[in-house]
Amino acid sequence: MSKGYKMKNAFTMIELVFVIVVLGILAAIAVPKFSATRDDAVIAKGRSNVASIRSGIITERQARLIKGDSDFIPNGTGVGQMDHGGLFGGVLMYPISPSTGNDGWSATAGSGTYVYKVAGSANTFKYTPADGKFLCVSGSECDKLTK
Repeated sequence: MSKGYKMKNAFTMIELVFVIVVLGILAAIAVPKFSATRDDAVIAKGRSNVASIRSGIITERQARLIKGDSDFIPNGTGVGQMDHGGLFGGVLMYPISPSTGNDGWSATAGSGTYVYKVAGSANTFKYTPADGKFLCVSGSECDKLTK
């Protein structure tokens, strides 16, 4: 080394550009995967909700049978009805909060028609008090939500 020259430890511009390019490629691969994973989580949550609702309908029916009432829980928002205290509050211990966004449950008050959105795609469920069925009647994710 010549006199007056000091050794500097630093990254070169080429090395920094290379690292930025590699990070950009990784981000381009990871973002779509993350989006798909989020939709899968919303579907899993919906599937769990559907199973809980169906189980709650049967549990409520059994409680009614013990009391001598052979009917399934009726539609509506009053005491002893499907949506008492919130969505599915008549059959679930903790009612589900309605969603105003692209994911989650919404309902038409007292009609027995419910919509579960997955990434903005609406899936319509219908509750029939005559036979206690809670079925997905339309939507692109019905199969995934009811398996």
